[in-house]
Amino acid sequence: MKRIFMVTDMEGVAGVVSFTEHSYPDGRYYTVARQLATAEVNAAVAGLHDAGVEEVLVWDGHGAGAIDFPDLHPPARLLSGRPLAPWSRLAEVIGRYEACVMIGQHAMAGALTGNQNHTQSSRSIDYYKLNGRPIGEIAQCALFCGALGLPMIFLSGDLAACREAEDLIPGIGVVAVKEGLGRGSAISLSAPEARQRIREGIRLAVERQRSHPLPPLVWPGPYVLEKRFFQTDVADAAAQQPGAERVDSQTVRLHGADILDLIYR
Repeated sequence: MKRIFMVTDMEGVAGVVSFTEHSYPDGRYYTVARQLATAEVNAAVAGLHDAGVEEVLVWDGHGAGAIDFPDLHPPARLLSGRPLAPWSRLAEVIGRYEACVMIGQHAMAGALTGNQNHTQSSRSIDYYKLNGRPIGEIAQCALFCGALGLPMIFLSGDLAACREAEDLIPGIGVVAVKEGLGRGSAISLSAPEARQRIREGIRLAVERQRSHPLPPLVWPGPYVLEKRFFQTDVADAAAQQPGAERVDSQTVRLHGADILDLIYR
């Protein structure tokens, strides 16, 4: 295993515990949060390098950007920018890699003790369900990558995110860098300890994958993706998508046979 695709976020990073203070770009500690997130990503890249991985593509998955590019570990390359490229084009890029990992990940919307729990938008989305099962960003990433043949082998984040990943992918390597007490508070490891655990944990995950490989995550279709929003106007806009089914004032369903075309709509 020589090529790894890494998806990153900010809300699952140790010491980053508040939307308003840390994760939103106008937060007073946003610059510090970016530094913390970049350092955890660098620890993961170092761990992959320790395991003999030769190519790492880091996708900055935080909406406003969480990676300080000048400080990114030299072995890595960075995929960033908004608006996103078309998903078909991204799929071509992701499909070049052998496995995926997630760093700085949070739990899905509604996770009781998930620090900064949300799914895609912390301001507008109540929940996502796929074929009746609640899902968050972990499942979205794992299923998209899984359809391209990439297993998800490692995740770091808060404890609720780690448990979500283990429920989704038994045997996945996880490192919890903080324990959420609620949506806006958590007990974090020190930054050096979090980075050391990530570096060691991801190295072990790669080595384990070589000897006892996890399969890509694939759920049978066809698929129904249900999205419930907090506001009716957001549901109004979502209902305008081709093929969308308006369930009620705040809920929309999308139908599809190909998970690649549906999971990020």
